[in-house]
Amino acid sequence: MMHEYKEIKEVLLTEEQIRARVNEMGRAITERYRDKKEVVLIGILKGSVLFMADLARQIDMPVTFDFMAVSSYGKSTTSSGVVRILKDLDSSVEGKHVIIVEDIIDSGHTLNYIRDNLEGRGAESVSIVTLFNKPNRRKAEMEVDLVGFTLPDAFVVGYGLDFAEKYRNLPYLAVLHEDAYSV
Repeated sequence: MMHEYKEIKEVLLTEEQIRARVNEMGRAITERYRDKKEVVLIGILKGSVLFMADLARQIDMPVTFDFMAVSSYGKSTTSSGVVRILKDLDSSVEGKHVIIVEDIIDSGHTLNYIRDNLEGRGAESVSIVTLFNKPNRRKAEMEVDLVGFTLPDAFVVGYGLDFAEKYRNLPYLAVLHEDAYSV
């Protein structure tokens, strides 16, 4: 796929590759949770929105949605390690099977914090589903239940991922030229 952004260095994953993997992930979630009563997808704003919408359409069973907004990056390209809840859940997760839907896992600090937080609220179970994973950047040990793609250590944008709130709308995953984000 050709792109019109001069800041894009290369396309790592095409729209078609992402769509195929999201479909597989939706089927896997359906299989795992088919017999569970209350399943809630919790999207981590803003990056998970595109992934969660596409994933939810591939899950063949009733689920509910909720969202959290957390921050550990600000306008930086690396996590500060300090997690702040900017928007909390609208409903209780007590007694429910929670699936945290994340766009990318980098250091792991944010997801560990969210998982511990939701377990502390009485969730029946908490699992983590991410479309993109960067295990080489992990600073906190954690278990991820379902991963779409493992990525190299490059700064990526698209399909929900941003730099300074730009590029989320790209239907593919791309690497930015370093001069686009370095100061």
